[in-house]
Amino acid sequence: MKDGTLDGLQTPAVQGSPLAKAQLALATATTAPVAPRQQVLSPMATVADAKKDEPRIWNTKNLSLRLCADAVSAASAAVLVAPIISIIDRSIMENASGRQTLGASLRSSLSSLLLRPQTLLLSKPFALIFMLYGGTYLTANTLDTATSTVQNKPATHVTSGTAKFAASSAANIGLCIYKDQVFVRLFGPPGDIPRPVTLPSYALFAARDCLTIFASFNVPPLLGPVLTAHAGEKIQKYMSGQTLAQFLAPAAVQFASTPVHLLGLDIYNREGRLGWRDRWAAVRKNWAISTAARICRIVPAFGVGGVVNVKMRRGLMERLA
Repeated sequence: MKDGTLDGLQTPAVQGSPLAKAQLALATATTAPVAPRQQVLSPMATVADAKKDEPRIWNTKNLSLRLCADAVSAASAAVLVAPIISIIDRSIMENASGRQTLGASLRSSLSSLLLRPQTLLLSKPFALIFMLYGGTYLTANTLDTATSTVQNKPATHVTSGTAKFAASSAANIGLCIYKDQVFVRLFGPPGDIPRPVTLPSYALFAARDCLTIFASFNVPPLLGPVLTAHAGEKIQKYMSGQTLAQFLAPAAVQFASTPVHLLGLDIYNREGRLGWRDRWAAVRKNWAISTAARICRIVPAFGVGGVVNVKMRRGLMERLA
């Protein structure tokens, strides 16, 4: 026995000492099992996890028929506006190239439409215009249908965001640039051999179309409710704010887009290193009459055509909903 211990065993006196009690408490703390920490989830995390677990529901009811309705609406609107737009586009091109004055070209084409309609309706300019606006309307319609399908919204749902602007612009710009490069060759300066359209003209045509598409597809859904709120009851009896916006927005933007269009034509018609002052003089000379002509073509294209497309699509979708 030594210092109160016998063969490693503490005596009762030593076991009751403060030092022994402290050693015993320390040993118990280090060997005791630790309870697992419970993770506390915030309400936002709980909601997010619940949404992840929920299956995504798509509105696929009558989807094939809805896509057919998109195509029928687009084709009906395009065939309605293509004759007058092809005539106006030809007159603007011929006036800018010096082939004919705008008035003479309009009279010649209108008399052909009245006396020999098959000549115009089976012509390449008519087919190009039908392709252009039919494709643009169809792109906007199918995007609305795709959105209503993926987001599980009603079939009559109409979008007005960046995706619609990007898709409609891509379709319209691509088709319109193809149409313009054919038109400038068909109705270019008399006696000139048709040549490829240069990149600056393509860029200006693209900028022109971006302005028109934005004013035709994105502005009306935003401007319509404002006009409805401020329009009197007498006006709304004849035309809703949405319909009024569908006419006003595309027409108003022509004051900005027409000089861009004329500059692109002038670069093609007068190929060469001309100064901007000379080109601006040509643009300013034809600005007023060409703006009036383009308003007359844009109102049918995105005013009448846009309204016909939207209303026909809504009527068909309501039947399929």
